[in-house]
Formats: sequence, C-alpha cells, structure tokens
Amino acid sequence: MATTNPLQFIQQVRTEVAKVVWPTRREVLLTTVMVFILAAITAVFFSLVDLGIRAGLQALLAFVSG
Repeated sequence: MATTNPLQFIQQVRTEVAKVVWPTRREVLLTTVMVFILAAITAVFFSLVDLGIRAGLQALLAFVSG
C-alpha cells in the first residue's frame, strides 16, 4: 500500500471538494418542502389505513361476541 504525504492528501481532498456541485438555496428549499409534503401524505395514508383496520376489527369482534 502506497503512503501519501499529508500535504498531498489535503491537496487531493481540496481538489475533490472543488468538484462537488452544491445545490442552490432554491433547490434546498424545494426539496425540503417536498419532503414535508410527502411525509404528511404518508402520515395521512397510514392513519386512514389504521382507522380502517381498527373499524374492521371492532366490527368483527362485535359480530363474534354477539
């Protein structure tokens, strides 16, 4: 395994970081809003599924118990 001089390593890291394409403020804002919207939609969906399962089980238990 080849050893790298610490100064060369730092130069290589700086070169690689310079290649990174950072998102714009607008892109960050849009993706953040999308995440919150999708999380809310998912929460509503699973809440409705939970309510449906609960209602079905309660109806089944009421029918079985009499």
